[in-house]
Amino acid sequence: MLRGRESLIRLVGKRRRFLPNRKFLLSDSTSIFSHSHPPQTPLSVGKRDENEDVIIMSMESEQKSKSPQSSDWVTCPVCSSKLAAQDHIINSHLDACLTRGTKRKLTQRTLFQLNFCSQPMVCSRSSDVKKLGTGNVQEDAAVGFDNSTAVDEIEGNLGTLVPMGEAVLGTSMDGSPMKQKLIDDDGINSRVDSSLLNLRSEVTKCIEAVTVDDISGETALGTSAGGSTMKQKLIDDDRINGQVDPSLLNLRSEVMKSIEAVPVGDISGVFLETFIVGRRFSVEKELNLGANICLLRETDNAKDPNAIQVLLADSRCCKVLGYLPRELAQYLSPLIDKHSLTFKGCITSVPKHYLDVVPIQIECCEVMLQSNKDHTEIEDFTCSWKDVLHVAESAKNYPPSMTKYQQNFWVLIQEVLKSNPHLFTNDEKMFLESFISLSDDSQRLFVRLYTRKGPWFRMSNISYPEVADSQQAIKDLSAMGYMCSFKGVDELQENYMEKILNLLTVSELREIASMSKNGTRATRKQDLIASVFSSYEDGVCPFLPIAILDRTGICIKISSKAESLIWRTERLFFLNGEQDLSAFLLVDLGIIKYPAYHCIISEQIFSARSDLIAYEEVLYFYENLPLKSCCFLPSLTLHVLQAIEVAQMMDESLDENKSESVLRCIKIAESRMSHTKASHSTASELVTAFFSCFSASWVYSKVVFLGVSFLERERRYKDAINLLKRLLFIFTCDGRRGNWTLRLSIDLEHMGCPNESLLVAEDGLLDPWVRAGSRMALQRRALRLGKPPRRWKVPSFSLFIKRKIREVHIQGRPLNCEAGIKSRFYGEDGAQCGVEQLALQYYAGEGGGWQGVHTESGIWLTIFALLMWDIIFSDFPNVFRNRFQTAPLDLETDNFYPARKNLIESQLQKIYDGMAEMILITSWELYSGTACRGVNWDRHSLPELRAAVTCVGGPCLASLCRHLAQDYRSWSSGMPDLLLWRFHGEYKGEAKLVEVKGPRDCLSEQQRAWLLLLMDCGFNTEVCKVNIMPLST
Repeated sequence: MLRGRESLIRLVGKRRRFLPNRKFLLSDSTSIFSHSHPPQTPLSVGKRDENEDVIIMSMESEQKSKSPQSSDWVTCPVCSSKLAAQDHIINSHLDACLTRGTKRKLTQRTLFQLNFCSQPMVCSRSSDVKKLGTGNVQEDAAVGFDNSTAVDEIEGNLGTLVPMGEAVLGTSMDGSPMKQKLIDDDGINSRVDSSLLNLRSEVTKCIEAVTVDDISGETALGTSAGGSTMKQKLIDDDRINGQVDPSLLNLRSEVMKSIEAVPVGDISGVFLETFIVGRRFSVEKELNLGANICLLRETDNAKDPNAIQVLLADSRCCKVLGYLPRELAQYLSPLIDKHSLTFKGCITSVPKHYLDVVPIQIECCEVMLQSNKDHTEIEDFTCSWKDVLHVAESAKNYPPSMTKYQQNFWVLIQEVLKSNPHLFTNDEKMFLESFISLSDDSQRLFVRLYTRKGPWFRMSNISYPEVADSQQAIKDLSAMGYMCSFKGVDELQENYMEKILNLLTVSELREIASMSKNGTRATRKQDLIASVFSSYEDGVCPFLPIAILDRTGICIKISSKAESLIWRTERLFFLNGEQDLSAFLLVDLGIIKYPAYHCIISEQIFSARSDLIAYEEVLYFYENLPLKSCCFLPSLTLHVLQAIEVAQMMDESLDENKSESVLRCIKIAESRMSHTKASHSTASELVTAFFSCFSASWVYSKVVFLGVSFLERERRYKDAINLLKRLLFIFTCDGRRGNWTLRLSIDLEHMGCPNESLLVAEDGLLDPWVRAGSRMALQRRALRLGKPPRRWKVPSFSLFIKRKIREVHIQGRPLNCEAGIKSRFYGEDGAQCGVEQLALQYYAGEGGGWQGVHTESGIWLTIFALLMWDIIFSDFPNVFRNRFQTAPLDLETDNFYPARKNLIESQLQKIYDGMAEMILITSWELYSGTACRGVNWDRHSLPELRAAVTCVGGPCLASLCRHLAQDYRSWSSGMPDLLLWRFHGEYKGEAKLVEVKGPRDCLSEQQRAWLLLLMDCGFNTEVCKVNIMPLST
């Protein structure tokens, strides 16, 4: 595999079905290298009336031209939108805001007090992360992790009339109608389902109105110990205030009366409304309304140790009906185990389908608390019970009929739109929000098809048990622009033909192939498709479109607009290409458990449009798109999305061996990367350093370096040298500079320029970003090329490089001796094994009675993570952005150590003092099975880890951990193959690290750098070389 290919594949992740710029980017047009700024078109390709676009744009420009400080404009106290100071506009807009579900309770009196002041009055509340939230105010609000349920009271004559364009969504608590304007703030129909927006429940009666004490742009969030009021700046225009104190993000909302502290003796008789899930595990399909149920802990559940079964109490054998939701069981199961809580309840509603969730009501009928419980334990019980109430209330934000994957899709869209509203146009936001108004069948079918490979699907083959009417769902999705289809031959375009042929079975393809005159003997499906399509292109099989349609019937696919927007939403949510919606599923099934941490977000990764005006690079998406139908998108988002498209095209071109396309991608990436140099250097002053990997220039640099490897393989060293020089010139502060400098020096030597190659190596050694193996390689090159007469003075590092590493030679009987194939030998027991297993057998026997494992870097990264767990997942701003991270974003950057220096050094001192084993055991017991970068729970057992830290010793282990903390990226690979240990007594021992090499292997520069570093840290290291046993004469 080409150098840099694997990294690019991880960057691209799941390949997109549709690349909107493929044709344009791979065309011969030179406009992509232009530095001009033509109007920019959106990613969406849905057709719109040109006149409509002109009207909308003129309205927007007219609105922006008016000063927000004008007396003719006021600010809405709910959403902070600027409104014309006209009564009917204010009332209509207010009705729409209130019925959308504001997180404040605003009475008519409160609204009149606010008087639509010039300062925005959006109140922000934060929830405790351990209660399912992320710690991010905006993210938690999007998912429904608030500490309260929104209640909007409309009294008097405020909203008693229903003007044209509004719909009655329900009634307020005093009986007056609650309305929602069917257009959003920008005048675009959003068609939001009323069942979602009218989230009224009985518990909201307990919530008191928020009194606005200060209209200066701040709200009181609590009181400090000294009695001073703690305030948080309000969120303006849906952007997170960068000045928010992180400590405020963990405060509980004081207006949440429904989950206030409940006396321990008063929880008996408290009712909880929840659901039965996991109905597929139940054999009881028939349910009766009002049937009595009870709960039973299932402690031996392999998927979820907190599982709570729901049993049918009326049955003698207590039939299992399903389980309580995982989120509720997480907090309820410890109370049942520790305090012997018992619950009874009944079924409150029977669903249409037996697999759907079943609404139930449960009641705590008994709690066993010992009289000698201290105050702390009672407080813990009260806090846990509040968690239970919080989770139960949060679950009411989603309809009972919603499937889990459907709910996950909602969460994905809501969180991204809430945290990144500035990265979508109004049309795109309206399109994504319209998903909520679709029927359950339509939502479920879309999510199902989106997660499949596609892109085309036979309508006759679409059938899911949870989708009652697939045909109607497809019609609704097509009407909303989420799907497209073809029904007739005239709609079957030639560029779709080959993809739709993949929908046919092998027998159907053979039948069509037999109808053509030249026929084929191919048996593989792909060969049959190529043969049939070739016959159609040659005119031998003109009836192919009719033959395809006769067999497939109507075919559908996800629309390009929907695919592009959802793909962008996934990238913004996960911030990588390796995760997608399946991450939710893995958590729901208990396959993966992510660590607990706080998302403290004070700075956006992708800034607002106004912050990037100077860096914009605006391109046409389509060559002939009318100018007046163009609108603008945030430049950085477009920039990054186009960069990822180029990366995917590069990967696909390499797969298909299309050299011309590869060279075209290299040219595009080099041009875009060069054009963004100025913005890269300036942006580094504005954006946190570890955000640089989310920039377009960084993505293009990955494409360019892969292009360097491609050119080197083609022996086009001159072109490779030019690209490497561009990379080094543009990226002046990058950990990859060491590899680039090394390749440049090597390629210059290939070109017959040893003097220039030596100069590059010497300059690279002065670069602070050249580290570890790359630095070692450049030092060895400088010594080799710098012999007299080129250089007369011996470099000072020569003694360090020339140090001898102890070697041990053993012999083995080879199984194979072929070059390019991993060496295999016969072990001492006669079984086949690799060189590492052969070396382990040697050290266990005549080599000194060592125990050991073949680990490479794995065991050390596991030990580092377990010893530093609390520091890795400590509260630092902007390093955790969602709940699916296994490490902070800055772990592999130079920011990690300086930001946590005091915490790290304190922990290293404990390790140095011999407390590593205790820390290791504690972390293992607390976090076993939790996903974390570098940790392999299955490969390394606790006894092995304990033996390793005990025998290595505190000083050596502390030194090793310090290097990983300071430069995780450079030192996380290349460690010795074997870790050996042997005990001297019960608590003392010694360890040895061994790098094993076969007959034709030699040390890599990274391995040599590690061995010398370990020697400096005080480790016992050596190289074990396995030689072929000579034949006996």
